[in-house]
Amino acid sequence: MAARRVVPTSLRRRLLLQGGGLCALAALAGQRLALAADAIDIDMAGTANGAEVWFRPRGLLVPLGQTVRWVNRDTGNVHTATAYHPDNGKPLRIPHGALAWDSDYLMPGQSFSYTFRVPGVYDYFCKPHEHAGMVGRIVVQAPDSGARAQRNANDAQLPRAARDAFVDVARILEEGRVD
Repeated sequence: MAARRVVPTSLRRRLLLQGGGLCALAALAGQRLALAADAIDIDMAGTANGAEVWFRPRGLLVPLGQTVRWVNRDTGNVHTATAYHPDNGKPLRIPHGALAWDSDYLMPGQSFSYTFRVPGVYDYFCKPHEHAGMVGRIVVQAPDSGARAQRNANDAQLPRAARDAFVDVARILEEGRVD
């Protein structure tokens, strides 16, 4: 018969508490991942005659790690979701260290997704419709320091309609979603 080892009660309690704490942390982390894993859709659309085009919502507040999916709901137009970034031939209007993205041309019904991994303000546009003011702004977690000065410094490089169409960061922070 093998000898039975006795574990002191205090050690058993500590192990039980540690195990329970780890389970609670794992459940909380899983819940946060599940929330961030569900993509938030931004519609790309326009009027039937093409006179107006837009992103809906135009302004959005999301948590770090959130995936956003742009969906072309316009039946007669192509659109892009393109970050303002030198890699895309535009001034930098996303946080330093964030990766630039460009959906390329999306036909009606097509979509493109991007996961936000750096906190800050992200400005983006539609290549063929930037001049018509088809721009959007996403705030991830909170505005980054210096972002406002950076955007103000390069405002003159954008078409007037694009500059005028951006939703104010404070409004996005207050409302969470601005159509």
